[in-house]
Amino acid sequence: MQVLGHGVDMIEIPRIARMVERHGFRFLERVYTPAEQAYCKDKKRMFEHLAARFAAKEAVLKALGTGWSAGIGWTDVEVIHEASGRPRIELHNAAAREARERSISSVLISISHTDNAAIASAIAVGAD
Repeated sequence: MQVLGHGVDMIEIPRIARMVERHGFRFLERVYTPAEQAYCKDKKRMFEHLAARFAAKEAVLKALGTGWSAGIGWTDVEVIHEASGRPRIELHNAAAREARERSISSVLISISHTDNAAIASAIAVGAD
């Protein structure tokens, strides 16, 4: 396994709460996949989980080295939870294409949050 990129992002949870309160369904649809929305809406502390996914998406784009260029949209990066609870990244559309072009085979993710902030660290890896 070869490390090809690393990205970290942190966001204040009240900022995400304000976005949801201000823009509602439009914000959720634009930023989160249906599976991510369902996962977060099921949680007692929904805004913390939404913020963690927001930070993860930002961290992944930093690890890919693309930022929001190349036509990548928010839902092109998806945080999936395995049965064990471990988060996993799935790339779709333009994000998947950019990863292939950069020889990135997967993105490792670590997510954490407190009452006030969420942080994510993403590592883009390629096969040796």
